[in-house]
Amino acid sequence: MANELGNIGFGYRPRAPYACDPSRSRGRLVPEIESPTRTPFQRDRDRIIHSTAFRRLKHKTQVFIAHEGDHYRTRLTHTIEVAQIARALARALRCDEDLAEAVALVHDFGHTPFGHTGEDALNEKMAEWGGFDHNAQSLRVVTRLERRYAEFDGLNLSWETLEGLVKHNGPLVDANGNGLHGEVPQAVLDFSELFDLELDKFASLEAQCAAIADDIAYNTHDIDDGLRAGLLTFDMLEDVALPASILKVVRDRYPALDEPRIGHELMRRQITIFVEDVIRTATARLAALCPTSVEEIHAAKAAMVTFSDEMIPVEKELKAFLYKNIYRHDEVMRVRQGADQIVRELFDAYFDDPRQMPEGWREGLDRAEKRVKARHVADFLAGMTDTYAIKEHRRLFDRTPDLG
Repeated sequence: MANELGNIGFGYRPRAPYACDPSRSRGRLVPEIESPTRTPFQRDRDRIIHSTAFRRLKHKTQVFIAHEGDHYRTRLTHTIEVAQIARALARALRCDEDLAEAVALVHDFGHTPFGHTGEDALNEKMAEWGGFDHNAQSLRVVTRLERRYAEFDGLNLSWETLEGLVKHNGPLVDANGNGLHGEVPQAVLDFSELFDLELDKFASLEAQCAAIADDIAYNTHDIDDGLRAGLLTFDMLEDVALPASILKVVRDRYPALDEPRIGHELMRRQITIFVEDVIRTATARLAALCPTSVEEIHAAKAAMVTFSDEMIPVEKELKAFLYKNIYRHDEVMRVRQGADQIVRELFDAYFDDPRQMPEGWREGLDRAEKRVKARHVADFLAGMTDTYAIKEHRRLFDRTPDLG
């Protein structure tokens, strides 16, 4: 069965020669006996799903504070949506779906409570000690902070999942080791010394699928959440090319349709447009490169899984609209200000008196160097859910900002 994109059927399609082959995985930092029933990438996915960090995503903010309503996205629901889109892209491009899903499921592990607000606050608090980066923190979580196994710290994920986690947005350094996007976090450099992640090369197609799936997911569901919260209206969306064009089609075809269903039609059609654009573009780029191995994907001069030249300005317009009307909305900024205060004051409280942290986190910190203590506090804070951070702030301070 073929669709309008070409010979993309729904049955079995053999893995492309440029895809990651689980039977040729580069292995794990700590060698393990392989499973007779699951590939290395399937095991990675399963370890990620069963981790504590994954469960915590349920109570971490995407854009809106979780307790504002049960229907808004959290980091967990966002992650599940990203994984679904990543699998769809990987399937169409004949890549390893399990690896794409694993990278998608793990990509937000390092996010602090209260989304980017918490990250910005923690980054400033950690400025003297190397800063804070959520992607580097994700790597710390899966290589050090998760403690579930008898023989190693972390999840001991395969090389392919780790390099996808670290480089899903592209290479971090040039051929001379100079940072391409500013200074590379020390946690990434240190781990790459142990298990070379080839920071100057592009990640696999599977990781690239996960990266663009992230953009597609939040570009769409943030509209949905914005409409639900009353920050956006359909009239406002008429000024943005992509949603405006979709709304016209929906209203012309279903003139009596109620607004909730109009919103759902907008969401699903926008995702489809983005996904099909990416598949067409990636297919054309792969045809031009003609890669015969995953190594050629790593060595390519550009990413393969991208939006088309025509879609890039459309997607940028949508992002700019969301930034202005949601992320910088007065009500969202009010909540962000309170969340920022909570994170900063918690950091200061734990840094000044590590005894305020629970058993298992505070031991030995009274004698530790400031750098070590600060990073330890950042690890503890970054792992908090929104609800736990609020609870801790109420325990330690007389007044906690109202984030409702």
